[in-house]
Amino acid sequence: MSTRIAFLKGHGTENDFVIVPDPENAVDLPPAVVAALCDRRAGIGGDGLLHVVRSAAHPEARHMAADAEWFMDYRNGDGSIAEMCGNGVRVFARYLLHAGHATEGDLSVATRGGVKTVHIAKDGDITVGMGKARLPEGEVTVSVGERSWPARNVNMGNPHAVAFVDDLAHAGTLYDAPPFSPAFAYPDGVNVEFVVDRGPAHVAMRVHERGVGETRSCGTGACAVAVATARRDGADPAVTGSPATYTVDVPGGRLVITERPDGEIEMTGPAVIVAEGELDPEWLENAQRR
Repeated sequence: MSTRIAFLKGHGTENDFVIVPDPENAVDLPPAVVAALCDRRAGIGGDGLLHVVRSAAHPEARHMAADAEWFMDYRNGDGSIAEMCGNGVRVFARYLLHAGHATEGDLSVATRGGVKTVHIAKDGDITVGMGKARLPEGEVTVSVGERSWPARNVNMGNPHAVAFVDDLAHAGTLYDAPPFSPAFAYPDGVNVEFVVDRGPAHVAMRVHERGVGETRSCGTGACAVAVATARRDGADPAVTGSPATYTVDVPGGRLVITERPDGEIEMTGPAVIVAEGELDPEWLENAQRR
């Protein structure tokens, strides 16, 4: 890592990311370096890192290259690899527009959760096709302190446990991952959402993202919340033939989630590029030795 490496900083409803453009997959980003970059005091700071690579240049994405030119090699803030990040896809698309790799309208983005369809609107909002939710059977419970709640198990390409609570403050600090049971429900950990009602088809949430802690927003989490809320409300678009749309308030803003009769879920919200610059080579060398 002796050469200078470009970076950008962006956010989607205040879920923030370090962006590392690397079309040919030439930049080595071991977990320690990713964690150092995402450190909010000693690094740039972010909930995660978006490694921007051409699909054909990445071994995990070559099989998707015919359908999507660009691969979102997403990492959590602790350096671990994640399957998907809904807010990250919107920021990723915003970067592609910013860099001249995409134009307003439709494009496809490869992720570990599959190829996602994206629409960049003229008003600035970005809509992401998030795929279909899976609802594994079995009871799940999440806890904070002495309180426990039943949770809905929803998989959006990554795992979620959605709990409906009376007050978002009951989620506590969310510094640590809320305990859940049974342990076998989530062998690789889970994102936990706490949800309250705000009005008809309108909820608010807080989330603990695995490998990160509490974040200001979670796109896949908002989708999981919308699906779980629809089922709680007795709405299943596959049965009714009518789409279900929910407004989901997150600490960092607002997302609109629509589940269609074919099961496909769309998420619409903002995405912003905040800054760009270069990483210092000496800092990178030190980070690599951590």
